[in-house]
Amino acid sequence: MKAFRTSLIAAALLAGASLAAQAADLLDDVKSRGTLRVAVEGTYPPFNFKDAKGQLDGFDVDIAKAIAAKLGVKPEFTTTEWSGILAGLQAGKYDVIVNQVAATDERRKTFDFSAPYVTSYPQLIVRANESRPLQSPADLKGKKIGVGQGSNFADLAKTWEGAEVRTYPGATEYLQDLATGRIDAALNDSLLIPYLKEKTKLPIKAGAAIGKPATNAIPFRKGSPKFQAAIDKAIADLQADGTYARISTKWFERDVSKPIDNK
Repeated sequence: MKAFRTSLIAAALLAGASLAAQAADLLDDVKSRGTLRVAVEGTYPPFNFKDAKGQLDGFDVDIAKAIAAKLGVKPEFTTTEWSGILAGLQAGKYDVIVNQVAATDERRKTFDFSAPYVTSYPQLIVRANESRPLQSPADLKGKKIGVGQGSNFADLAKTWEGAEVRTYPGATEYLQDLATGRIDAALNDSLLIPYLKEKTKLPIKAGAAIGKPATNAIPFRKGSPKFQAAIDKAIADLQADGTYARISTKWFERDVSKPIDNK
């Protein structure tokens, strides 16, 4: 009986230790170690990529550094392919992903998310001297629209009645056709257009935002309310003190936390 009671006590202690471990908030771990472990792809410009010196750079990298500073810790980056980035978070390989992750209902079943920190839209790209009012699907009837093959932008464009949708391997190809007048407009994510314009040096410009907006947020493992409150406060403080707008304008020529004024 004594041995049985001892076993029960030991089991209870182990269960208590397990519950305590589960109850530990991520904020306590981050503060204790002094680092925020951040996952990015590292191959997704202008959001995150390696510069000529091999150093991580990009919008998400700057945002992650600023959030870590608000938390009073240093960022510690891990690069990993998109195909396994969420599984790595679930396995505890890092604390957060700062990599334009959409906070879908399906993902919310597994992870908690910060408040949204990015709003993006499908947006038209037109020639720099375009003067026609290409503002809506109705305006695109009879027009040739370039999109990336297999992209969600191709799916969207195909819903526009009367538009002639042309698919291309990538942005470089359809932007070349746009610049030379072979197509009337192209479609991509609003956040990528300034980068594409700068990279290609073609006579193009951002056109109308078109389609439904999407928001991206920062995922982390469930069960850390203190961490969630702290990271939301960090994002709010960055917006309030102008840091967010400065970083956003550096990469995208506007504040991407705000909807596009398409009037």
